[in-house]
Amino acid sequence: MSSVRAIPTTTTGDAVTSSRRWAGTGGFVVVALALLVIIAQAGAPSPLYPVYQAEWNLQPIVVTSIFAVYVVGLLVTLITVGSLSDHIGRRPVFLAAAVIAVVALIVFATATNVTELIIARALQGASVGAATGALGAALIDLQPAARPRLAAVLNGVIPPIALTVGAVSSGFLVQFAPDPTSTVFLVFGILILAAGVLVLFIAEKNERRPGAIRSLSPTVSIPREARRVFSAVVGCMISSWALGGLYLALGPTIVVSVLHLHSHVAGGLAVAALTGAGAITGLAIQKTDALKSMIVGAVALIVGPALTVVALEMGSTWGFFASSLIAGIGFGAAFQSALRLLLAVAPAEGRAGLLSTVYLVSYAAFGLPSIIAGLLVPSLGLITVVLWYAILVAVLAVIALVLQFVLRRTRSVEKAADRREFAL
Repeated sequence: MSSVRAIPTTTTGDAVTSSRRWAGTGGFVVVALALLVIIAQAGAPSPLYPVYQAEWNLQPIVVTSIFAVYVVGLLVTLITVGSLSDHIGRRPVFLAAAVIAVVALIVFATATNVTELIIARALQGASVGAATGALGAALIDLQPAARPRLAAVLNGVIPPIALTVGAVSSGFLVQFAPDPTSTVFLVFGILILAAGVLVLFIAEKNERRPGAIRSLSPTVSIPREARRVFSAVVGCMISSWALGGLYLALGPTIVVSVLHLHSHVAGGLAVAALTGAGAITGLAIQKTDALKSMIVGAVALIVGPALTVVALEMGSTWGFFASSLIAGIGFGAAFQSALRLLLAVAPAEGRAGLLSTVYLVSYAAFGLPSIIAGLLVPSLGLITVVLWYAILVAVLAVIALVLQFVLRRTRSVEKAADRREFAL
């Protein structure tokens, strides 16, 4: 059976005048790749931070400030346009995000000072914030009927896969390509343009509905059906993405300053150890019980960071990467399981808004602790900051564990009540 079927297109002013659009598997794959590329470009600058530090004599606080504006741009966009695609469609929102991303990458490629880096990073955050909710919801709209869990799985694993791709490819290009501070951004710019062209041909399955302007007012959207589950899984989202923020903001700096590995590839691999393990774990657990997987993830988020601190105190390179892999398992299992539980109860008309809220919470945890960490590095030292960061993640993971047991008990009580009601 063909994976592409005819979709009539009669919308006035539509950029594509063809009478056919991709739906089903073809459209689903294109959306997944577009989401991968738009998030991957956000991981590309990480291996370059040591380069900027060396060339422009930047202090750690400046580096984390560059990281911070990305988070600010992303969060502002999420709380304003996060639900917009529920009203005007997924395609227009992503195409606008793609244009913003390309502009950001051009500014990055031509940057000659910190101010330009900050502008580029803010635009990059806005592009990711606008795209993630729309494309994540589009995955659910277009997912194959025979694979009802697939969209939830990919919404969980694509972000860490994308950050891995962005960091590793950037590390290799910075190490081996000519003009390292420009090449990587030009490559990602071309990929995003290609993704934008392909998305023009995707079937829009979400019906337009009124309220687009009203949806732009800053808001956090959690459908009533998902609120109890959200409160139970939010601890896992925060702890996992807080750890991810540490690695993307300071991972390459740790490799250079503590482990004395003066390699841009090693800096990219430090990020990939966490995010890559998270992505693989997310794929591996897609058929397992979500609550059990979340408990495993929370435990790994306690053990992994603790071992990372020990490895850094010993100056052990292999210990750092091994512990990062364990932490990555926690990252993937905790976030993927939380997302599966949430999307299982999310109504169709609130998917983009809910996903935007998930990413809002996740990226707030991703950015804010790492910004504070950058402020403390000059006075406390890098290893001490990593120690306290590990404690923070562990405490959040413990809270998440407690919430999981509460959720399990609640579900058991509900099932028992349902059985009694059925018997009556």
